[in-house]
Amino acid sequence: MNDTDKAHVPTEHFSFPVEGMTCSNCAGRVEKALRAVPGVVEANINLAIERADVRALTGITQLPALAAAVSAAGYRARIQTTAETPVDAETEDRSREQSKLRRELAVLVVSAALAAPLLWQMAGMGLGLHWHLPAWLELLLATPVQFVIGARFYRSAWQAIRAKAGNMDVLVVLGTTAAYGYSLYLLATLGFSAATGKLYFEASVIIITLVLLGKFLESRAKRGTTAAIRQLMELRPQTACVRQADGTEREMPINEVRSGDRIVVRPGERIPVDGLVHTGRSEVDESLITGESLPVDKQPGSKVTGGAINGTGLLIVRTTAVGADSTLAKIIRLVENAQSGKAPVQRLVDRISAIFVPVVVILALITFVAWIVITGDLEHSLVSAVAVLVIACPCALGLATPTAIMTGTGAAARAGILIKDVEALERAHRLDTIVFDKTGTLTVGQPALVGIHMVRGSQDELLQLAASVQQASEHPLARAVINYAGSRGLAGSGVTDFRSHTGRGVTGTVAGREIMLGNQKLLVEQKIEAGTALEAAARMEKQAQTAVFVADRDGVIGILAIADQLRPEAIAAVATLRDMGVHTLMLSGDAELVAEEIGRQAGVDEARGAIQPEGKAQTIGQLRNAGRIVGMIGDGINDAPALAAADVGIAMGTGTDIAMETAGVTLMRADPRLVAGAIAVSRATFRKIRQNLFWAFIYNLIGIPAAALGYLSPALAGAAMAMSSVSVVSNSLLLRRWRPALRDAVQTASVHDIP
Repeated sequence: MNDTDKAHVPTEHFSFPVEGMTCSNCAGRVEKALRAVPGVVEANINLAIERADVRALTGITQLPALAAAVSAAGYRARIQTTAETPVDAETEDRSREQSKLRRELAVLVVSAALAAPLLWQMAGMGLGLHWHLPAWLELLLATPVQFVIGARFYRSAWQAIRAKAGNMDVLVVLGTTAAYGYSLYLLATLGFSAATGKLYFEASVIIITLVLLGKFLESRAKRGTTAAIRQLMELRPQTACVRQADGTEREMPINEVRSGDRIVVRPGERIPVDGLVHTGRSEVDESLITGESLPVDKQPGSKVTGGAINGTGLLIVRTTAVGADSTLAKIIRLVENAQSGKAPVQRLVDRISAIFVPVVVILALITFVAWIVITGDLEHSLVSAVAVLVIACPCALGLATPTAIMTGTGAAARAGILIKDVEALERAHRLDTIVFDKTGTLTVGQPALVGIHMVRGSQDELLQLAASVQQASEHPLARAVINYAGSRGLAGSGVTDFRSHTGRGVTGTVAGREIMLGNQKLLVEQKIEAGTALEAAARMEKQAQTAVFVADRDGVIGILAIADQLRPEAIAAVATLRDMGVHTLMLSGDAELVAEEIGRQAGVDEARGAIQPEGKAQTIGQLRNAGRIVGMIGDGINDAPALAAADVGIAMGTGTDIAMETAGVTLMRADPRLVAGAIAVSRATFRKIRQNLFWAFIYNLIGIPAAALGYLSPALAGAAMAMSSVSVVSNSLLLRRWRPALRDAVQTASVHDIP
């Protein structure tokens, strides 16, 4: 079956933890075993979180077959039972992880206690002190470390050899066994008394202890890379207080809550479901979901998101989504998907790792033979070969990419930037062109009254008449006038003889006075002379404002200027992108003059109007054909084709689900400044990947030749090997401090008089 055929065959996704992996070679071996299972299309192993993600043909591949393949490769797949809920599985995972860390710490402490006298002896030799432990005591201290504490390395190495592969444990076993075996040889040939001070037990013991220390520190550090997922999961309340039909309240598990249920949320509690406020008013902290630090006012009809924290008011929320359909569950899935993917550079690293262990073993043999030929000194030759085996560790190579990706996507999620997959993350740092939709993206998406031109009478009279005649209208322009009049405390009075004139406006009688409200066509139809008011209307239209005439039979009373206002953050968003060297373009379905004016206000490099949805996608296609790397940001259903056509689609989280599903990046709040943040976090993540690969390679590029030339003792080589992985993971953890650099938003002007 070729790739084209696979694209049209339905597939399903499996994800499960894999235990027992120690380095990238282990991960590669598990991937190879999974890809050999019939029906598997793709298999990826994330070493940092020890998880397998498999895509297989629907109905052909089953979990037991995948688990059996992992087992045959020498590892264990832990499959969730049908009796377990996702929450139970997560709780068990955290408990198992904590227990594992405690066991590793206990083993490390015992190993360190046994190694301490040998380490003290070695340190004394370095200071010129010729003090040695008795040979029998060295043997007594070294044996349990080598074969009891170090048994895990022997098991893993044997499994790798059975699978005709190599891993880090093969190198550790070869190096420590050589040092331990040579010491036994000296004991057997020289005797206990004569062998004192000539043994290498401390090399094997200290190497094993340092490797254990490195793995423990690595495990502790890796927990930091998954902090974002854990924080999101901890946001989910496990129960909800449901108000029954008879008015009573019942505490019930969250998985029993159904859409339409009324949930009681008391002050200070987390909101357990997605829903709409039914009754009550409060301020809600959504910072861990949207990244917005300020509380958001909620009142009847407002949307609330599960996981947010209620403020001081009591809310009754009508449930709209629970479980896998909730916003928080979707966020967690997006972050998990991004963290489980494999960047293109990692595939090259995997190929290098696959041949790494055999090459190192060959180099160690060459080192041993070369020193024997040159010096004839068996002891020096063996020590140098052991150092080569120990310094070379593929662990850091395997961790370089996934730890950076996990930490970077986690930091982005905390800032309200959700990255769908690794491909979107990888392309985002190369974006050189950003295409903005206008309505709802650079503008608020809700028409508002922005100016008034009076011809006669007072503003209050004008607003009261306009609000009164439009009470029965649901047109967005009518809502803008009514809302503003209400904010001024001007309540509309009754209207009679109301008529809607499609495409022109409305008419009605207010307090016995015939009022006309609409465009110039309505005035002409009603035989009303506009006079000099036309000049004011023309000025409004040049500023991308809609001119709404308000008139009675005596003529025009005044003109209302209504516009979809620029978002306060739009100017800062465009300016930041310009500073990053990114070209900006705005595409809109509005008239050319309107688009040009909004584009001028926002500061975009180019603005085009009268563009239909398919035209946006075509424009993006033309830009890509010209060699541009294009990102598209939008929020509506009509933006979906353009989002799909771009190299990276960026959806405003306040928009439609279709836009969010199509896009590779979702902004959890309506702040276009986060577009630059998405590019910035992608650039920061890939800088970390390059830095990590540098550290992973530099240890080996310097350490292996130094060990081969005899400048590195096995113990020092073990320390360097342990620190290589720790330095890579620690470097990735620096990304946790990343925050988007947001310029101050520019507040739009209030309603003003237009001369």
